[in-house]
Amino acid sequence: MNAATLAASDRERRDIVSGEVMAEERLIRFVPGPDAVVVPDLARKLPGRGVWVAADRASVEAAARKNLFARAAKAKVSAPATLADQVENLLRRRLLAGLGLARKAGEITSGFEKVSKALSSGKAAWLVEAADGAADGRRKLWATARKQPRVPGLIGVFTAAELGLALGAENVIHTAFLAGRAADRWAQDVHRLSGFCPLLPASWREEP
Repeated sequence: MNAATLAASDRERRDIVSGEVMAEERLIRFVPGPDAVVVPDLARKLPGRGVWVAADRASVEAAARKNLFARAAKAKVSAPATLADQVENLLRRRLLAGLGLARKAGEITSGFEKVSKALSSGKAAWLVEAADGAADGRRKLWATARKQPRVPGLIGVFTAAELGLALGAENVIHTAFLAGRAADRWAQDVHRLSGFCPLLPASWREEP
């Protein structure tokens, strides 16, 4: 991990809902837009005075409902009732874009056999499974993953069509994100997304 990444991970901000001070990667930054409506700044780069909220649906909804953005910004700004949905959708798009960039950098492998090999060799940081993929292949790959000393993360929020579009293929069912800095950065957004929606479809939890 380079110095810039270390510095970013060390930065802390105060959540305007709970008052708790926590690392930036556990928060969502918001800034007032040109129309005085707050917008999410997932990359933490937009100009303006930032306001920070814990990365979970309940906190964002509470901040919008209680008008905490205006208080924290000390300005007349408003927040739409759908703000938490906006954050979720932006995080999903950001994660798909991250997969596309990782594919171009050679940090993604797809297809059952290639993913199985990556898992068996311990090179995979994440197993990305299509939400609408067949259970049989997924179960076999997850069984392989669980045998590793360091079990990779598992995410199943995207359809085969969404993964295919992000990765430049027809339909993608099985994908492995190889361990490295890109996977570490991607994981931060995965963890933030987990505060807004389940990372696995409900039906998967009933599987052995």
